[in-house]
Amino acid sequence: MAEQHLYLEHDGKVLLVDKNGNGPQIPVRGRDANSGWMYRLPTEDEASKLGLTWSVKRVNRFDFEDSTHEVTHALPDIEWPKDWAWKDNLISDSGIHPVARESVYRTMHRLVAKVVLRNPKGQLLLQKVKRGFFTGHWTLPGGFLDYAEHPRRGAERELFEELGVELKLPDPRGESGIIQDGIDRCIVQERIFNAEGIDWVSFTYLVDVPDGIEFICKPDEVEEARWFDVEEAMAMGASMFDIDAFRMLLEED
Repeated sequence: MAEQHLYLEHDGKVLLVDKNGNGPQIPVRGRDANSGWMYRLPTEDEASKLGLTWSVKRVNRFDFEDSTHEVTHALPDIEWPKDWAWKDNLISDSGIHPVARESVYRTMHRLVAKVVLRNPKGQLLLQKVKRGFFTGHWTLPGGFLDYAEHPRRGAERELFEELGVELKLPDPRGESGIIQDGIDRCIVQERIFNAEGIDWVSFTYLVDVPDGIEFICKPDEVEEARWFDVEEAMAMGASMFDIDAFRMLLEED
């Protein structure tokens, strides 16, 4: 049977209690708790005894330290949790129960940037990848953003790394710091794909390119790159982010 936990977060603050359910408790950044954890997430009963009510957002379920945990993520019905723990401090205190730290980890967005290249025939480019989540399947060029990297820069970097294509994405407002003429076609999507609760955000850009553009597939990452008609690309794409980006960006265009 899964162990039950309640993750209450409001404005970047999380409710922690001690082993007896008393709270709120405050973490100490950088603490090395040799004697083990001191603070944890409350149960629903413990939170209720503190006079709290909440609205459930989702329930995550994952295996951790040889046991299964079910964490209910919820928004507390309060204006401002003044005495609660900043989630940024929580993860750097080894005196916090690992399930609480793992739960914060799962609230951090995973950011990816992708590019839809379209040729004058209206065809879209997909690549068959050799590694990662979609090994052996067709996906859009793209990948994880680096730290302190704007999504446009990340999309450009991934396109060059994977296919050897140097391309500047349109940025008529200069959102990434440099104005780049052109039509800005971008869709931002967010999804949680499974019960573990990892939250993904994808920035996908549509760019028209001329005929004759050449690709040099990164040998250890991309098996091949190929143009597909729109309907075929929709059928071949392995990622729901890619398929929905095709639909939304092409409908808008």
